[in-house]
Amino acid sequence: MRTPAGFECPYFFGDYFRGRNREECRLVGKQPPPNHWTPDLCSTCPVPAITRANACPNLQLKASVSRGFLFIKRQVKVSAFCTKSQQNVAEPAVGCGQCHPLPEEFEK
Repeated sequence: MRTPAGFECPYFFGDYFRGRNREECRLVGKQPPPNHWTPDLCSTCPVPAITRANACPNLQLKASVSRGFLFIKRQVKVSAFCTKSQQNVAEPAVGCGQCHPLPEEFEK
């Protein structure tokens, strides 16, 4: 579904049927304030870019809302885990490197 920032995100849900205006991020979930999700976080969220770059079905994302320096700006922090290789993924947009290896033409 399209987020308020205009990106496609599989974890965003919006219910606008018959005048309802309920929006939620199903990846962040319902957290107590100040770590709760708000629609303004979608503009800086890295999850839509990660899902566009890496469509691996073995990649599981976890997200949390954290505060920046001096509590000025809240942002979404994402961590990833590969269920096939059973390890944490350092770069979620690239993947773990074991699920989808590069062809020999690209490796040198």
